[in-house]
Amino acid sequence: MAKLKGFFLVCALCCMPSAHVLFAGGRADDAEKTAINNEWSLCITAIDNSGLPDTHKNAGDVIIRNLVELLDSVNYRLRISPEYAYYEGYAWQQSKNTVARNIANKQNERALLLYRGEPGWRYRRNLKRIDDDIAKLMESFAEIESEKPLINTVPEFRLSQSNLSGNFPVPPKPGGEHRFCQSQRADAFLAGEIREFHGRYYIRLQLYALYSHSFIFEDDIIFSLDDAGGAVEEIAARLTSVLSGNRPAAVMVQAEPPESQVIINRNYAGRGTVQTREYPPGKITIAVAAEGYSPQTVETELAAGELAEVSVNLSPLIYSDVNVSAVSNFPPLLYMGALYVGEPPLTLRLPIDSLVYIVTETKGGEEAKVVFITPDMPGESLDISLRTKIPPFGEKRVNRARTRHYWAWGGTWIAGITAWITNGIFTGRNAVLAQSSSQEFYDATQTLYYVSTGAVVVLGAVAIYELVQMSRYVYTAASGATPIARQERAKK
Repeated sequence: MAKLKGFFLVCALCCMPSAHVLFAGGRADDAEKTAINNEWSLCITAIDNSGLPDTHKNAGDVIIRNLVELLDSVNYRLRISPEYAYYEGYAWQQSKNTVARNIANKQNERALLLYRGEPGWRYRRNLKRIDDDIAKLMESFAEIESEKPLINTVPEFRLSQSNLSGNFPVPPKPGGEHRFCQSQRADAFLAGEIREFHGRYYIRLQLYALYSHSFIFEDDIIFSLDDAGGAVEEIAARLTSVLSGNRPAAVMVQAEPPESQVIINRNYAGRGTVQTREYPPGKITIAVAAEGYSPQTVETELAAGELAEVSVNLSPLIYSDVNVSAVSNFPPLLYMGALYVGEPPLTLRLPIDSLVYIVTETKGGEEAKVVFITPDMPGESLDISLRTKIPPFGEKRVNRARTRHYWAWGGTWIAGITAWITNGIFTGRNAVLAQSSSQEFYDATQTLYYVSTGAVVVLGAVAIYELVQMSRYVYTAASGATPIARQERAKK
């Protein structure tokens, strides 16, 4: 038995080093570094609107509110090298300062042991404890000094706590930007102004970043109230690109013919050749149009830092002939949409395979209108003949027909439910009529039969009336609709 115990003891001693190595390996895996500084906070300050008249300040508030709402599309920030280096150095210095301060406190505590007047054994015990703590802090300081902290390169973007509470603090005065960011616990703040400029609005924005100790973005735009939506989207897109840390993209457009009008993301960009313009990375829509040419729309995806060159060559429109005639009691006038084109009969020269709406009106109040598609081949023509008449009495006539249809529909439901209930009661009483000898029960059952039959007859009459009113409503509502011409095309 003693030999067996000795054998087990030797095995246990042999296994101890491997267990120690295994435990140490587990600690190394658990000690994997985690990134710090996982949020990037922006503080939006109160926009200065003192340059707006009192009557326009509400419009200015709406514009700024829309701008702030558009910033919600930012979800993260990509840290560039200078910003990463700033936060890395700041966190590194903070960690070293914290440990150095703890070492200084422990050394002061060690020096004060001499003045406590404690017994020798207690003095030596406390001295050893403090020396051990100082040694551990020195090791910790050496570890921190030898390895820089890991900073999150893609922190989450969020607004500052004051903004989330619905407050927009007053921007700092020049020289106080850095202290303002620290007091708001923000990595950057956005300031700006909006004022009137010769009947238009002028917005100027500035973005101050803590890591650079300076303004890293400044932009302005002038626009009218009608163009406010597109202008705010444009300046918000450029600001969003800066806030997300992406490099802006650029696009240059060359359009033929030179008089072509170029619209980029619903904003007018110029005619013909549009020089390089910066846009945030993402999808961009370019629309090009010129009189006498087929318009063209191009969509492309811009990458960060990319210069995209887009060439658009518009094709000349090809025309066909449409012959329009009119039968009327008065001299008719012909309009294509809202544009007067002459008196029929006449021939319209229109682009092929296009949808056209024309109206003929007379001084006597007669009119006719039609929608048609022009021939899809240049060698074809289309004949359109219009017959004018007094239009039906507008909306009141349709409303009256609709009301009658709804009342008839409701009456049909009521009559149907009544017929169903009375028939069910009659069927139940009639099933037990043969087993009853009461004359009173028989008379009541007969009365119920007549009521049930009458309810079914009323249901049929009301249903027919509903069909009539529904047909009348459909006809009345459609009588004022523009017809679609389907005449045969005649080749030249």
